[in-house]
Amino acid sequence: MCHALLEDPKFFWLLKRIDEELAARVRAEGCVHCGAVLHRADYPRKPRGGAAAVRADQGLRFSFCCQRCRKRHTSGSVRFLGRRVYFGLAVVLLSARHAGQTAAAARLGEMLAVPMRTLERWRRWWQERFAQTRLWQAQGARFMPPVSAEALPGELLERFRGETTAGVLHLLSFLTSLSIGVVFDVGAGC
Repeated sequence: MCHALLEDPKFFWLLKRIDEELAARVRAEGCVHCGAVLHRADYPRKPRGGAAAVRADQGLRFSFCCQRCRKRHTSGSVRFLGRRVYFGLAVVLLSARHAGQTAAAARLGEMLAVPMRTLERWRRWWQERFAQTRLWQAQGARFMPPVSAEALPGELLERFRGETTAGVLHLLSFLTSLSIGVVFDVGAGC
């Protein structure tokens, strides 16, 4: 099951490796404002929504600072969805499980110490705000038949088929632009 990934250190190690690759691309491009060299300026995170063994190694958000103009450049992330304190994986999986209002979703939320009101807030975000994001505005029409807002994010999870790990990785890659507020081209190679 997908929720087992929330406790899988190997899966989170893979997510971290992907984030490191995304960060390396940002650094290699240099400053988008002045073209100068970017220096490492990671910042600490205290992520929630995973097992303690997982959280211990996931406490840095990769970021850079321009040598000349000092502007921050934060790379995309498959681990984090913007400024949320919970792992992106937890937000997606718990929201999808919570959509059915099942007892299993409640137990999973309790196990990961996610309050019910947080699950409700995430659910509202998926149904009301996600459809307004630049990502969904740019990419949502690619899904045929259309994805119903009421079924988010569960229906998205179903659309990104494949082995459990591969499907979840594709979905998290699709959502990467939400972690920094821009829209990437999510072609077939993601």
